[in-house]
Amino acid sequence: MNFFIQSLTYLRIIASPIIFLLVILGLYGWAFILTFLGAISDFWDGYLARRYNLESTIGSILDPIADKILLTFLILSLSLAMSSSFVSFVGGLMLIREFWVSALRDINARENNESATKVTFLAKIKTFIQLTAFLMLIFGLHINNFLVILLGKFFLFASLIITLQTGFGYTVKTFNSLKSRIK
Repeated sequence: MNFFIQSLTYLRIIASPIIFLLVILGLYGWAFILTFLGAISDFWDGYLARRYNLESTIGSILDPIADKILLTFLILSLSLAMSSSFVSFVGGLMLIREFWVSALRDINARENNESATKVTFLAKIKTFIQLTAFLMLIFGLHINNFLVILLGKFFLFASLIITLQTGFGYTVKTFNSLKSRIK
C-alpha cells in the first residue's frame, strides 16, 4: 500500500512536464485530463497515508515537492500559452510563497519545531482552489470560452489571497516560536 501511495506522488512529478508540453502544443483536453488526475492523486495520497497510518518521511518530503513541481509547470505553461502577465505575476507570487514556506519548514525542522509549519486546513483549501483555477483555465482554453477563462482567473486571484495568508500565518508562527525559544 505504501508503494501505491508513493506512486501517486510520483505521478504528479512525472505528469508535470507532460502537462507543460500538452498545454504548449495546444492539446488542452489531454492537459486537462492529466492535470485532473494529478489533482486527484494529491488528495488520495494524503488521504490514504493518514487513513492507513502510512505516513513516511519520504512521503512527507516528496508530496509538497510534487505539488510545487506541478504548480510550477502549470504556471509556466499557462503563462506562455495565454501570453498572460496576470497568470505570470500571480503565479510568481504563489511560487515565492511556496519557496518561502519551504525555507520556513527547513528552519523549523532544524529547530525541532515542525508544528509551526504543519499543514493547515486553510492550506489544503488553498491547494484545492489553485488546482481548480488551473483546471478552469485549461478547460476554458480547451472549449475556447472567455467566461470560463475569466472565472479561472478569478479563482486564481482568490487562491493567491489564501496563498499569501497561509504563508503569512506560517511566518508568524515560526518567528514567534523562534523568539520564545531565544528568551
